[in-house]
Amino acid sequence: MPQHNDKITILDLETPPSSSEDQKLLLPPWGQNGQIIYVDSPSSPGSPYNTITSRPPISPGGSLNGRRNRTFRPGTTKKYRKRAILKNGECNIVQSKLSQKRLRFLQDTFTTFVDTQWRWTLLTFGLSFILSWLFFAVIWWLIAFTHGDFEEAHLPESQAESGWKPCVYNLNSFTSCFLFSIETQHTIGYGVRTTTEECPEAVFIMCFQSIYGVMIQAFMVGIVFAKMTRPKNRTQTLLFSRHAVICQRDGELTLMFRVGDMRKSHIIASNIRAQLIKTKTTKEGEVMSQYTTELDVGTDGCSNDLFFIWPMIVCHKINHDSPLYNMSASDLIQQERFEIVVILEGTVESTGQTTQARSSYLASEILWGHRFDPVVTYNKEKQGYEIDYSKFDATVQVDTPLCSARELAEYYKLQDDLRSTAPERSQSYQHLLNYKRIPEIFSMDSFNKTHHLFNEHSRSHTYLSPKLTSRLQANIHN
Repeated sequence: MPQHNDKITILDLETPPSSSEDQKLLLPPWGQNGQIIYVDSPSSPGSPYNTITSRPPISPGGSLNGRRNRTFRPGTTKKYRKRAILKNGECNIVQSKLSQKRLRFLQDTFTTFVDTQWRWTLLTFGLSFILSWLFFAVIWWLIAFTHGDFEEAHLPESQAESGWKPCVYNLNSFTSCFLFSIETQHTIGYGVRTTTEECPEAVFIMCFQSIYGVMIQAFMVGIVFAKMTRPKNRTQTLLFSRHAVICQRDGELTLMFRVGDMRKSHIIASNIRAQLIKTKTTKEGEVMSQYTTELDVGTDGCSNDLFFIWPMIVCHKINHDSPLYNMSASDLIQQERFEIVVILEGTVESTGQTTQARSSYLASEILWGHRFDPVVTYNKEKQGYEIDYSKFDATVQVDTPLCSARELAEYYKLQDDLRSTAPERSQSYQHLLNYKRIPEIFSMDSFNKTHHLFNEHSRSHTYLSPKLTSRLQANIHN
């Protein structure tokens, strides 16, 4: 039987497989005599992928151990993107090897119940009442039993003849004790079963159960209310664009993404932040896999504080202070491995609670040379501004240099220097310098191959590479 050890990438998924079929394929071994899954380390430092290689015995029909696999083709692999923040805002964090985890969580009981899933909260809510009813029903039964209220001559129907005074009127069995426990804890008071002054312990238990009932009801209702009003639920109506884009704004390369709010009740005192997570190697050789850098972001001419009444485009200017200053389009596609985490914080107008919405963008989710479509227009018929959310993620391609922001700044500086120091140069160079914006875009590799075209007027519409600018400076000084 032939061996299949090749790695062929067919899928690129953001989240681990959720179907039972996928999970079976990722659990080693696949069967008693089946294949083993080998998880390899990333192919390059800082790579966001782990390669999962399957090496199964494959029949000629493409089945695994005689069974056809609809998830994998023979000899294929899956790649999963590494990201700290998922697109829905959840943190992709798995904690392990925590000492005394259960004890620490039980010490913060309220937060533990608020963070737990609804099914466990409701189960605890119901059990807390049922178990307390049963517990006090047993206590009431013991009080009546030790007092002799369950003897045949002391039952409720014989108490008038025998003159017996019980601890609690109308207790016949454990069922009646259970019903009296419910009435006492919730102060129902049907008026049939009542406590007498015959037994002091009965008076004490009645007071204690009444206090306990109020406390447990306040505690459980508080947990349910806190879960229902969590500001986390408000983030479901806050939107982030599916992709981020890079294009020119006012002559500078700019990273942009869009945020929006679906509700009419606004997020007041809104604040937007962005952080870059990327591998960094220090001068001492230390590799910091999750090195975080704050990105300077803002909207239009404002800072990172938003007047959030309609969808807004958040911008990060890629200047000399930006960690993306040396990144070109080719670097973004081939080499760069990073994650940009965006965080929107504010106060919910209707509740006054602070909320935080999160999302992230990988290098593969940034579109170079794109710009967002406008979504806000004025509707004369409705006499108001209309937001078209069908265009929220829509982008259009625009002419954008493929070089890095550093190389673009060097070109603009050279252009200004040549215009100020060499006004008498030839018409060929003057024709090149008169272009404030260059419409025709080439990759950086093609710059060095087209240097002879700069002497032609019709083909001088490109940006200069560093090698070409140095040659141009040498020609001018000569």
